[in-house]
Amino acid sequence: MEFDNSRPIYLQIVEKIKKDIISGKLERGDKMPSVRVMASELKVNVNTVQRVYQQLEQEEVIFTQRGIGSFVTRDEQVVKRIKQEMSYELLENFVQGMKELGFDSSQILKLLTKYMEGEPGGSIKGR
Repeated sequence: MEFDNSRPIYLQIVEKIKKDIISGKLERGDKMPSVRVMASELKVNVNTVQRVYQQLEQEEVIFTQRGIGSFVTRDEQVVKRIKQEMSYELLENFVQGMKELGFDSSQILKLLTKYMEGEPGGSIKGR
């Protein structure tokens, strides 16, 4: 995993794990790698991964069974919540970026609709 130096590494790992869950790469109930294994795989400090797991546990994304390990939540509502939160963040960044370029809400919606329908005027390549 390549890390962006402008954001804390632990938050990038949290985001990656959440993406893996909502994409189905990690399924509900799956056992997570141990902290040491994950740290070794990602080439980060064990304390960083410990912080990741603590954050995910606070958000109820994973749970820990003492002596057994950590597991992805089995709660479908938590997975739906994560997906909704992440999609909202993407949309918020997109809309903010478009407004910074001078587009208003109706123009953004029109361009997005064209893009989604595959019309040439809606894609950068078609301009």
